[in-house]
Amino acid sequence: MNRLRALGCAGLLSVSLTACPGPNSSYPIKDVSVTELAADLAAGRTQSEVITEAYIERINTLNPALRAVIAIAPDALDQARASDARRSEGKTLGPLDGIPILLKDNIEALGMATTAGSLALVDNIPRRDAPLVRNLKDAGAVILGKANLSEWANFRSSDSSSGWSAVGGIARNPHDLTRTACGSSSGSGVAASVSLAAATVGTETDGSVTCPSSITGIVGLKPTVGLVSRSGIVPLSASQDTAGPMTRTVADTAMLLTAMAGSDPADPATRNADDHKTDYAAGLDAQALKGKRIGVARFLGGYTAQTLAVFETALETLKAQGAELVEIETFDFGDMGDNELTVLFTEFKSGLNAYLAETPPEVTTRTLADLIAFNAAEPRELAWFGQDLFEQAEATKGLGDAAYIRAQGAAKRAAGPDGIDRLLAEHDVVAMVAPTTGPAWLIDPENGDAGGPSATRISAVSGYPHLTVPMGFVEHLPVGLSFMGPAWSESLLLSLGYAFEQAAMARRAPPDPAPSGKD
Repeated sequence: MNRLRALGCAGLLSVSLTACPGPNSSYPIKDVSVTELAADLAAGRTQSEVITEAYIERINTLNPALRAVIAIAPDALDQARASDARRSEGKTLGPLDGIPILLKDNIEALGMATTAGSLALVDNIPRRDAPLVRNLKDAGAVILGKANLSEWANFRSSDSSSGWSAVGGIARNPHDLTRTACGSSSGSGVAASVSLAAATVGTETDGSVTCPSSITGIVGLKPTVGLVSRSGIVPLSASQDTAGPMTRTVADTAMLLTAMAGSDPADPATRNADDHKTDYAAGLDAQALKGKRIGVARFLGGYTAQTLAVFETALETLKAQGAELVEIETFDFGDMGDNELTVLFTEFKSGLNAYLAETPPEVTTRTLADLIAFNAAEPRELAWFGQDLFEQAEATKGLGDAAYIRAQGAAKRAAGPDGIDRLLAEHDVVAMVAPTTGPAWLIDPENGDAGGPSATRISAVSGYPHLTVPMGFVEHLPVGLSFMGPAWSESLLLSLGYAFEQAAMARRAPPDPAPSGKD
């Protein structure tokens, strides 16, 4: 089932927007950065209504082939017109004013269903904006709509296909439509890569921002857990969940993070966010690599020879920009992975039950047990894979369980103080680099994800930031370079990534897919 809903004057997403009222001038939005859009808006070379209409038309044309977008905000054009009115009165709210942004569809926004990709939540229309969405709106951003995702943030089945949801279908990599967009922020990655929005927002528990960013050839940042509020986001893990920006340039990622970050009384993890947030875009430095000692995380293995060849070229770029590279050959994280799973199962059940209990009365699935029953009775939900992870989570004993408490403490310690912090201190480096993951694998509904090596886990389990930046291609498929650092090191990682990006210029926009007919 596909619940794509274009709203306002647009009608259904498959319907042309030519009848919509608006400015007559056009604007070429493909691969135009947020920074460039902001400059053109400020100079009067375009209007928010023009570019918002252009993105909606582009979604109508390309989304049937890509399945990246689930819904268009009913008031998207009204938001754009309000931005233009503010600008005409000299009351612009900042560089994001009038910039259209898509949200992963596990993030609440007023007036749109928040489905997490599940048919069980098609009537989950919140009466609030998530705080991060409110922050973006306060900065003037146009909330364009909702992006597809791996259903339930890819935590329903061990045989899942990343990017598939019963609501949105299978999101496809724009660099090769036969290949995965990774997940779980699949639609956000695809939409940013192929310019279905100026920028997108994803969420990550372990790899869900950084993997799709790497595989679709964009920049993605998983912030320190607690820098961005998680209130109003369908939860997976209180220990590891965070939202993060996904864009085509490091500068755009920094701009979005500046607006998104901040303390939220409803999310205790964010109590120190205001002390750490800053203007991340203003702090970018193209010379940031000069004199910096960077650890090369060789202990993260399993990459193909082709991926490693691209990585070696990236390392040469880092050195040419003045970085001193320090090889880190081995490190043992012990039982971190097993402990992480224990944590995820327990926190998922607890957090999801609490979230579902607060959904509107139209939502009839009020617990994880209800969802398991719903899926068992709904053939469309189990069409691609099952729900064994749901069942394992349902069997957990709650946040007071001694096994959970022990696993949570051990995992955090192994990844953070005894992991990243220790590695940085022992090798006297400010950050570490590695390939984010390999190139995109083939979509395989029969067997699910092929998967591959990944640099995501240690930053995910520790709750520390992780930035991925395009570093090159394996044949026609992009791969990203990961920058990993200690807690609250977003400014450093963004500057290091910016310096690499400006030197390497490794990103290439994907081709537009041929329109595939009506959705």
